Order: sequence, then C-alpha cells, then structure tokens
Amino acid sequence: MTDNSHESVPSRQRRRYPGISSRAYEHPADRSALVALRKLTGFDTVFKALSGLLPERSLRLLFLSDSVRVSDAQFAHLNDMLRDACYILDLEKVPPMYVNQDPRPNAMCIGLDEPIIVVTTGLVELLDEEEMRAVVGHEVGHALSGHAVYRTILLFLTNLALKVAWIPLGNVAVMAIVTALREWFRKSELSADRAGLLVGQDLKASMRGLMKIAGGNHLHEMNVDAFLAQAEEYEKGGDLRDSVLKILNVLPRSHPFTTVRAAELKKWSGTRDYQRVMDGHYPRRDEDKDTSVTDSFRESAAHYADTVRTSKDPLMKLVGDIAGGAGDLGGKLRDKFTGAAGGGNGATRKGRTATDATDGPEGTWRRPGPEEESGTEN
Repeated sequence: MTDNSHESVPSRQRRRYPGISSRAYEHPADRSALVALRKLTGFDTVFKALSGLLPERSLRLLFLSDSVRVSDAQFAHLNDMLRDACYILDLEKVPPMYVNQDPRPNAMCIGLDEPIIVVTTGLVELLDEEEMRAVVGHEVGHALSGHAVYRTILLFLTNLALKVAWIPLGNVAVMAIVTALREWFRKSELSADRAGLLVGQDLKASMRGLMKIAGGNHLHEMNVDAFLAQAEEYEKGGDLRDSVLKILNVLPRSHPFTTVRAAELKKWSGTRDYQRVMDGHYPRRDEDKDTSVTDSFRESAAHYADTVRTSKDPLMKLVGDIAGGAGDLGGKLRDKFTGAAGGGNGATRKGRTATDATDGPEGTWRRPGPEEESGTEN
C-alpha cells in the first residue's frame, strides 16, 4: 500500500514553504493563463465532465498494471524524494508515482481528478540523487499548479487532431488550438523547472540534470558555462532567416530547448523574485482567489514586451525597432535577411544595447524526438 501521508519525511537541510502558492514560481505567461482559467466559473467541472472522453482511466490502469508504483517497498529512495518535495512545497496530498520501463529519459504529470507522476527507467538511471530530486520537484510543481488537468486535455486534443486529419479543415481547427496550448505548455515547463529548483535548492544539480538530458551521462566531457554559452549563441541566431527557422523548429515541440531552459533557470535564480521566495516572502495559496486576472495579463504583457526589447534575436530586435518607430524599414529588412552589417540605420536602435532577455519571474526532463507527442512531459 502506498504511503500518501507526510509522515516519515526524510530530514533535510532545506527550506520549506508553508502555504506557498504556485504563483510564486510560475512564468508570467503561464501564470496569466492559469489565473484566467481558475476564474472561469464551472471551468473545472466542464473539464472533468470530459473525463469520459479522455484516456485518463485507461492510462491509470496501464501504469498500475505495467509499471512499478513507488512506495516504501519499491524505489524507496524515489518515495523519500516525492514525500520530501510535497513537504517542501506544502502539497497536501502526495500524488501516486510510477516507474515505467523505457530507455528514453522522461517524466510526466497527468490526470484530471488527481495527478499522477510517471518517470522512466532511462531517467532514473541517468541522473544522480540531487539531479533526480530537482526532477521530482519539477513534477510536484506541475501538480501544485494544476498543470496536469490542462496537459491531459492537450494530450487528448493532439490525438484528436490525428483522428480528424481526413476531415476538411477539421485538423486545421484542432491544430490551431493545439499550437496555442503548446506555447502555454512550453512556458509551464519553465515554471516547473523553477519549482524543481525550489525543492532541490541546488542550482548546480539542476544544471547538471539539463546537461545530461541534452548530452547523456558524460559530465566529464561537459561544462556548464559552455552549455549556457550555446543558449546565448542560439538566441543571437544570425539573421532573420535563422529567426524564422527557430520559430518553425519550436512550434511542434511541447518543451523549450534544453539550453534555453538552463539559461532561463539560471537567470531566474539571480532575480529578486527568487531570493524573496527563499527568504520566506512569497504569495500564499489562500490569496489565490483574490488574484486579479487583469494584473496577471498585465505582468505577462510586460514580460513579453521586455523580452522583445532586450532580446538578441534578430527578429525580436527588428520588432523592437518597428515598435520604436525606427526609420529605413526597408533597409533594416534587407540587412536582417542577408546578414549584412551596418546598412541603413544599423540593426539596433540608437541608445539601446542588446542585453540578455530577463524573465519576469517550467517537462521537462527529456529530449523530444523530431515527431514529438505533446502529451509527454518532463
């Protein structure tokens, strides 16, 4: 029998966050969407009413029958991490957790009525204890945010898109919704990465885990600074052709690129928001009902505006130039697409310097394949 209480929580020298709201670590775009959804009267009821159409019951039975349920008797070290993560984030009910035989490193949190967490053997074998602790915290963060409900819906819609592909315009309509959900999905991964850091409280371990997801168990061959430098090189991206290719590459994915996740988490760890949470000053769960949808959307809009303003990506810089009323648009477009240096008024706005994009304030832990299924996550 699985122990779903907080009794026998391992002794850890880590901070705990009683009553913490998921708003404390959620990415602005993720937070604004969740606040709006939570404010919709009857929204959760409607979603749960769809449970008969969704594969949730089938998935629960599948994992119960063909995976190993984590408990004091099975994968006890993972059970300790799970209870510890729930204790730190003050999650009232410990969700069931399963280990599934799969060589691909992956983890996910799904479910409408109650979330369940699944990790693969490939992930368990790849990561050390502290790296795995960050992953478990990542998934518990998904559970606390309520991501599991919306991710299950995305899984259903992705499968539906495949079934209605033969109907004229049917696939187009569903895929438009899926594409929008995937954008939110990617931001929710950044949120969960932050939750993993709050649980593990070891930035180096979080960075190591992401590097291993990207490059395998060869830490002696990898370097964190060089890995983060890849993210900066990716953001700069050359010219507008590269910017367009980056957009096309990311659209079908449910997760941000691994180097981008590492860079975003590193930036957040240096913010005042993160330090305030670590010092015990954070939004409380009992205040969630009073959260303003307008304020949340305003924060999200401010984040995207700041991202455009400070980004080194050629397309984002051009958008910033246009928004700022920069002249010689034709020359700028020519230079951006050809990669030419210095034409017209130059590629950057006067009086501005390109700095790293800041994140206003979270997969996954896998390396998605070229034809990725949106329902999986780390």
